[in-house]
Amino acid sequence: MKDVRTIKKYPNRRLYDTAISSYITLADVKNLVLDGVEFEVVDAKTKADLTRTVLLQIIAEEEEGGEPIFSADLLAQVIRSYGGSEQNMLTSYLEKSMQLWAEQQRLFREQARTLMEGTPMSMLAQIAERNLAMWQAMTGIGTDFSKPKRKSARSSAATGEKARQRSR
Repeated sequence: MKDVRTIKKYPNRRLYDTAISSYITLADVKNLVLDGVEFEVVDAKTKADLTRTVLLQIIAEEEEGGEPIFSADLLAQVIRSYGGSEQNMLTSYLEKSMQLWAEQQRLFREQARTLMEGTPMSMLAQIAERNLAMWQAMTGIGTDFSKPKRKSARSSAATGEKARQRSR
């Protein structure tokens, strides 16, 4: 089991990271999230779990500056789903969607790194091979272009008969 880092929140709104024995800021907590560090935020006095509250505070600050992720309409729809029968479904859907999105981002970064590690000619060859494979899959054409297709005996005989009839 992984050790979960404990951050204590005091009544004066200060956050104390017990792992480094130092006060930290919300920006530091955001960096923990970005670094994939597992942590919990607890109220120093009551020991209540405040992790979600602190994460929501970070999201609120991020939404205020720069490009927001959540539109007003999306936030209104989320609010409408609270307490309703669809709340659990929405939670599950959002979690699975974010997992899928993260996996797609990981694969994209991996593919980009693989492309950048090769020589320009090997990159072009890989792209051409992928494009050919996709084109073949879409059109249903096989990969064996080296052998000419042989006509069946029946179709060869029919073609020969048509030629003889035209020459008469």
